[in-house]
Amino acid sequence: MSDPMIFLTLLVVLMVMLASGIWVAVSLALLAMTGLAFFSNAPMGQVLATTMWSYGHSWPLAALPLFILMGEILLRSRLAEDMFSGLAPWLGGLPGRLLHVNVLGCAIFAAVSGSSAATAATIGRMSVPELTRRGYPESLILGTLAGSATLGLLIPPSIIMIVYGVATEQSIARLFVAGVLPGLMLVALFAGYVMVRAWMNPDLIPAEVGGMSFGEKVKASKQLIPVMLLIIGVIATIYTGIASPTDAAAVGVVLAVVLAVAAGNFTLQKLVDAFMAATRTSCMIAFILLGAAVLSISMGFTGIPRNLATWIGGFDLSPYALLAVLTVFFIILGCFLDGISVVVLTTSIFLPMVEAVGIDPLWFGIYLVLVVEMSQITPPIGFNLFVIQGLTGIDILRIARAAFPFFLLLLLAAVLITVFPHIVTYLPSLM
Repeated sequence: MSDPMIFLTLLVVLMVMLASGIWVAVSLALLAMTGLAFFSNAPMGQVLATTMWSYGHSWPLAALPLFILMGEILLRSRLAEDMFSGLAPWLGGLPGRLLHVNVLGCAIFAAVSGSSAATAATIGRMSVPELTRRGYPESLILGTLAGSATLGLLIPPSIIMIVYGVATEQSIARLFVAGVLPGLMLVALFAGYVMVRAWMNPDLIPAEVGGMSFGEKVKASKQLIPVMLLIIGVIATIYTGIASPTDAAAVGVVLAVVLAVAAGNFTLQKLVDAFMAATRTSCMIAFILLGAAVLSISMGFTGIPRNLATWIGGFDLSPYALLAVLTVFFIILGCFLDGISVVVLTTSIFLPMVEAVGIDPLWFGIYLVLVVEMSQITPPIGFNLFVIQGLTGIDILRIARAAFPFFLLLLLAAVLITVFPHIVTYLPSLM
């Protein structure tokens, strides 16, 4: 059997297991065992034991539960509410008015949570009732929230970047820094779309009654200071090399607790709840990563990724053509799997192909995160859609329709970083 046929066979086996409801991590591990047993001569038990041990005590992976815990603490504190109050006075005069609170609020919270779902839940809990009460159109409320919440995957510290860095042995600090300019570009695209919609149809946006003096705006914006200090403290220490991502994450957790307590209404029970939620999420991701690590080693023993890359190389695809094919593949795969599963499932297979055509693995990580962001707002398995449905009770297809323009903007962002790769590589080159 040829390597492409073996690959397709294993892919079908994986899809059958996932469709039958078997956990993603277990499916990946079973697929790895199948590859080792039938398509290689490697000792299965020894490979499984050494791989799980070596990946299980990875120091860079320690940043993952810490950043998740930081986000969970902020999710349960008043800091997010204060952030909304601090942003609103400055945005009322822009075309689109308070819809920009969704965009900028998600961008800021993404920079301290690293999670798309947590960003959607936190900002949506405050903005959806308030914007609905003020008469803003439902489609723009839901669309800006669903689309902007995906920034949690791109703006550092990003949980999915940690996963990609561990899976591909890329520098997590360089990945974090590489995501800054693309993240800001997406904020500008989302805000620009809201402004264009407001200019095209001014009746969509309700007039804001009354106003605040400059001094009142400055006073209100003081509530932004704690969150901004946390963002600067985490990102600046990583960028300057003062601390590793894991060390910065530990400092971030301590600062998050201090700020949450100082903001008030943060009890010991909320801290315990944050620890439990972070533990459940971290264990799920770590379990998936272990399954993916075993699958990656298994595929290496079978030689399938290397030979598949050679086979695809025989088609003489240009880097642009390969990326176009991969974009379609990732979007389809993202309709059925969560973002982390897409990353860990595909990197060991596609990275050799990507490197073979001369694409920088660091740049590819940001591209992959952008494409995975699209899957967060595509049915049937769009996590942001489920989060917003839980908040609002609105039909998931209505939310998906509202988010579709932002799906197209994410696609545009992927095209832009492909045509202008320095958007991704410039800041890491300065480190």
